[in-house]
Formats: sequence, structure tokens, C-alpha cells
Amino acid sequence: MRTRVTMTLALAAITLPTAVGCQKSPRDRLQGRWLGEGVENFPTQQVPKATGWVKGTAVEFSGSKVTVTVPAETPRSGTFKVARVDGEKIVVAFTRDEGGTDETAFRFVNETTLRWDAGNGREIVMVKARN
Repeated sequence: MRTRVTMTLALAAITLPTAVGCQKSPRDRLQGRWLGEGVENFPTQQVPKATGWVKGTAVEFSGSKVTVTVPAETPRSGTFKVARVDGEKIVVAFTRDEGGTDETAFRFVNETTLRWDAGNGREIVMVKARN
């Protein structure tokens, strides 16, 4: 009986760190291309125009690089780092070419849906592009 308990504890000691280590970091969860899907909490009269804009928006995270594509503009690329994490909320700092950083908050709904804080309680819903 004692040998069985010892073996069980040994297996748990090996398995637990492996299982915990499999969880992705917030930065790793951001990796990939995110496409604009819709908007939440926008004034009713702004929803059609905002939704049209968002549907043409994409954010791609690759390593420490980011490319943001918005309608009627040339895509912008730069670097980013995770500034803060609070549960499912992640604050990302984007480095500007001319110096300084801009921060924005995202919240993971799940592995394929992200909400981008647009300020004043408004959110842009992003979905992860399928490979």
C-alpha cells in the first residue's frame, strides 16, 4: 500500500508541473491574427458606422512585433510588450517610432475571442483568424 501511495505522489509531482507549464502566458495567447467582429456598448446611432470600421480592422501579434490594420490607412507595424495582467485583462504597451508608448487594454473572453477596450465602456470584439 505504501509503495502505491509513493508512486501516486511521484506521478503527481511529475504531472502537475507539466500541466501547469502547458498554460499559455498572456503574451502567447495574443499571438496570431485577430479580426474585428463587432462592437459593444456604442451609442445606437454609431453602431453601423463603427461596426463597418471594425470589420475592416485586424491586429496581428508575432513574437514582440505587432501590425495594426484599419480601413483606409496603411498598416502600421511596431513592437509591443505586456505592461500588466489582471486575470483575463491584459494591458499592452505599443512602442511608437518617435519614442514613447501607447497602452491599450484587451480582455480574453476565451481562446478565440478578445475584447479591445475602446474607452468609456465601449469594446471592440475581435476573433482569432483560423490558420
